[in-house]
Amino acid sequence: MTSSLLALERSGERLSALLEAAGEVIAVFDRQDSGCWSAGVEERDGRRWFVKLARDPAAASALRRVRSLHKQVRHPALVPVVHHFTCADGMVNVYPWVTGEVLYGPTLDDRPDRTHPAHAMARFRTLPLPRVERALGTVLDAQQAVSDAGWVAVDFYDGCLLYDFDTDVMRLIDLDEYRPAPFTVPGERLPGSARYMAPEEWRHGALVDERTSVHALGRMLRLLMDGGDRESDWRGTAAQLAVVARATEPDPGRRWRSVRALREAWENA
Repeated sequence: MTSSLLALERSGERLSALLEAAGEVIAVFDRQDSGCWSAGVEERDGRRWFVKLARDPAAASALRRVRSLHKQVRHPALVPVVHHFTCADGMVNVYPWVTGEVLYGPTLDDRPDRTHPAHAMARFRTLPLPRVERALGTVLDAQQAVSDAGWVAVDFYDGCLLYDFDTDVMRLIDLDEYRPAPFTVPGERLPGSARYMAPEEWRHGALVDERTSVHALGRMLRLLMDGGDRESDWRGTAAQLAVVARATEPDPGRRWRSVRALREAWENA
């Protein structure tokens, strides 16, 4: 049995055996609500990877879809899929292991208190405003690259944001539900956080396009530029808040027409 994860294509072994052969498991994420099981592993040569295993057909479809996204879009803030293989447990995507803290990481067992002083979200909200604006600018830049490639943000929320407090670097992860645009909502609603979702994402047959991404990014700006969860402690300027208000209009036709337009308005506010 090969010991390098990047050399694997198809294996009849269980993923646990493959990870043990490759090196040491350094983290396990086994209580996610995405239908996936994930882990961090350090190979014997010191390389570290994040592996994500699809545990049901919907998750497998999402892992295939996100591979297509990363083939089309390259950006320093996007943590890419560098390899994939199948094993006895199913389909696996492999990503570089990246240092940082997810701003919000709910699990099947727990919904952490984002306002607790020790929580990553609360700590991010107390950073000096230039650091916050720089991090959010990175997200806007990365999402513009995604939109320019014809993809729309689905299930984007603060759980997709990985921030390194030591190096002041923001990255985007877990973009499995992103989809080529435009499309119509196939079921009763799309997956996602109610705090971020646009009205059209809740309606069967509704059109989802780049203006839906604009709404999600507007919600990110509103929530992460605030001092708390009640949206009553805006830290930015009135001009910035006006940009956010247009981005999050319930009517898609009243929003910024593109992520690029939103980004330019935000930078000029």
